[in-house]
Amino acid sequence: MKFNPKVSIIIPVYNGANYLKEAIDSAFTQTYKNIEVIVVNDGSKDDGKTEEIAKSYGDKIRYIYQENGGVASALNRGIQEMTGEYFSWLSHDDVYYPDKIEVQIDYLQNEKKDIILYGDYDCIDAESKFLHTYKINPVDPLKLHFALLTSYPVNGCTTLIPKSCFNTAGLFNEKLKTTQDYEMWFKLAGQYEFRHIVKPLVKARLHPEQGCWTIPIHLTERNDLYIWYLQKIFEQEILKVEQSLSLFYIKIAISFKQRGFKEATNYALNLCFKNLYNNNAFSFLKTWVLIIYYKIWHENLKPFLRKIKYSLKL
Repeated sequence: MKFNPKVSIIIPVYNGANYLKEAIDSAFTQTYKNIEVIVVNDGSKDDGKTEEIAKSYGDKIRYIYQENGGVASALNRGIQEMTGEYFSWLSHDDVYYPDKIEVQIDYLQNEKKDIILYGDYDCIDAESKFLHTYKINPVDPLKLHFALLTSYPVNGCTTLIPKSCFNTAGLFNEKLKTTQDYEMWFKLAGQYEFRHIVKPLVKARLHPEQGCWTIPIHLTERNDLYIWYLQKIFEQEILKVEQSLSLFYIKIAISFKQRGFKEATNYALNLCFKNLYNNNAFSFLKTWVLIIYYKIWHENLKPFLRKIKYSLKL
């Protein structure tokens, strides 16, 4: 029997009158037909414009209004209300390609049904003009934790997630306003396998009204998220992909510094120096070469230099 599960497309929206219709239309033009569309209005304050667009679809969609709680809150409400077996997130300003769901369900026909799928995406501007294709570098499913530290491998709107995953990992963290998705991917990656589909599935819109540009705490949340990642990764997990702990942490610190995350850089450096003397000679030397080459300095470097100086005198 052909695999034909119900897929719930959840569209969280806040003041989304500019783009919401295009998003909803892309959900209804899916070539895969066993879907439901749930629009969660997260307390929009735009004189009813967002609500008017959503209600214009009548019973074709399930429309839910709630007081403003942020994207995580709206996604969680959608998950709680959904009746499908699979969750598919669609931001109100993004657009699905018509075969997005069909491609993913076809992939699952002969696969385990509890894997999580994600894919490439095309970027568009505020006027829906194509900008470029974002092709994800191949990531070993077992190494997704590390990819999440150094890059942005998962676009949430390209995902297809079994609803049952949320029963295990929990819902999105409603305390987070801009990084709730990447915290979720990290939690899920520790329990489920992510598979990448090499195909653009979504048109992701880039525009100045996005939360990463308009919400002041975004940079703070990103730093806190990366520090949380490092607190959650086990040493045994690190040593499966890197020669030593200090080498791993210095490479992560370099990545953080290059992307402007000062607090996360310092935290990674603390861990690097903490583990510096647990290395073999090669790893010790390689770590110092990276510190010097990338000019990664930190106040915690001074005690270690004094320690080396004292050792040499002996």
